Amino acid sequence: MKYLEVTFRTQPCNETVTDVLSALCGDIGFESFMEAENGIKGYIQEALYNEDALRGMLENFPMENTEISFEAVPQEDKDWNEEWEKNFFQPIILDNRCVIHSTFHKNVPQAEYDILINPQMAFGTGHHETTSLILGELLDADLQGKSLLDMGCGTSILAILAAMRGAGPITAIDIDDWCVSNSKDNIQLNHITNITVELGDASSLKGRSPFDIIIANINRNILLNDMAQYVSCMHPGSEIYMSGFYVEDIPFIRAKGEELGLRFLHYKEKNNWAAVKLIKA
Repeated sequence: MKYLEVTFRTQPCNETVTDVLSALCGDIGFESFMEAENGIKGYIQEALYNEDALRGMLENFPMENTEISFEAVPQEDKDWNEEWEKNFFQPIILDNRCVIHSTFHKNVPQAEYDILINPQMAFGTGHHETTSLILGELLDADLQGKSLLDMGCGTSILAILAAMRGAGPITAIDIDDWCVSNSKDNIQLNHITNITVELGDASSLKGRSPFDIIIANINRNILLNDMAQYVSCMHPGSEIYMSGFYVEDIPFIRAKGEELGLRFLHYKEKNNWAAVKLIKA
């Protein structure tokens, strides 16, 4: 069976963009995806590849101010199931406390928190700096018995780690059907019972009871646009962790948060990507 490898480069490059891109590519025949520098790689059977359909999808991409280029390269014929398992992402170990891996990985290192993810996706795995930054924050935070909201949940690995560390109840929300479906698969794989996954955006937060902790790993523009709706779901003492932007964007995120009554606590960075923590006064 002959396949094409299509390399997508996106600007900006974050998990929200790649989640939506992969979901839309899945609608036109792409079977699997892997992280790539500044984007993702998608794989599709040559017989199913329709460049006009791909260009049309990209022209109507539903996220504003997003630029996407692509290059398609034929791949040699091989056993793709074997290749997929052999070349899929390697297990991730965070602070020797949390390991993220797939069902086919062997000899997985032992860790306090062991997270399984669906092997049909290689993004939202913890490899991206923004995800690993928030995972690190969750490993350091006091989550026991605290209600939590994960906005733009993607694979829900953040919500899953939070549940393993005692948070609950947890609500995970994403704008994409595919992410909602994959989140439910991953939650079931990890035998988590206190996470509710919903399809929606920040408008779905109206009228909800406050959360103790909010996670939003999206991008700068969406965070600035939706932060007021997040704050409406916070009580005094509620904490919010945000990522999906660069270090140079921190002043804009901080200023918006302080305008809405939040107090800036700290930030962390990795390869110029940033995560911030604020608290409601």
